[in-house]
Amino acid sequence: MDPEFVPEGVDLERPNAARIYDWALGGTANWAVDREFGEQLVKAFPLIRTGARANRAFLGRAVRYCVENGVTQFLDLGSGVPTVGNVHEIADDVDTDSRCVYVDNEPVAVAHAKILLERGGDPARHAVIGGDLRDADDVWERAFDTGVLDPAKPVALLTVAVLHFVPGPELGGIIARYRTLLPAGSFYVLSHVTMSGVEGDELEQIQRVVKQYDQSSTPASFRDREELLGFFGDFELAEPGLVPVGAWRLDDPGSPTLNCVIGGVARKPAFRRGVTA
Repeated sequence: MDPEFVPEGVDLERPNAARIYDWALGGTANWAVDREFGEQLVKAFPLIRTGARANRAFLGRAVRYCVENGVTQFLDLGSGVPTVGNVHEIADDVDTDSRCVYVDNEPVAVAHAKILLERGGDPARHAVIGGDLRDADDVWERAFDTGVLDPAKPVALLTVAVLHFVPGPELGGIIARYRTLLPAGSFYVLSHVTMSGVEGDELEQIQRVVKQYDQSSTPASFRDREELLGFFGDFELAEPGLVPVGAWRLDDPGSPTLNCVIGGVARKPAFRRGVTA
């Protein structure tokens, strides 16, 4: 990271989740405060980087699943700092006419996404906006105002490794609003930290991680599996359901799996009680 490149609004006094995740994946869009925090995370949870890579791999498999099942438009909420295996790159590998709008409220993530897309993106098919995912109507309107997404076609909405940084019981209502806005046939992709089904050392370690995040600009919170299932509403979950991200349609079932991050993909039904959704 060029020390001279500090986008307006960046807080360099406290570490930030998007930049820490970039560090965990081996990226360079982070500062010393983020790397120091990351090293402390490793002490609390030695498999933190393994978990980050497993989540990123889940994102890749989920994106490919969506494209292979006919949905080639993506709205990536809390997209984070661009790194290897971005959504539009994965989707383009399957369908060269795929489209993606990235959304984040972290200035570094937005600035780097703009640079990435200027260097290798297609402005007709790729865009990034700064925004707060909690304002669903504003984000939705601005995403479609880019001209990248076609409102007449299904969209894959992504909230991958972001909602555990959005506190409050009102989040369920916010996600429900997005589900309402999504056209019939759309997908919703979710991954989230949980303590449901987590035991022993892994439970103790993830509890220490969440406590440590309280010192950052982006505190983390748990949600149990039942609450996360509610985020899918009446969308139809694809097999194998809401499971540890390392177990979701994994090509290599022998790979290590952490239970503390779960994910799933669900589709909005085309019809409800005989009425178009």
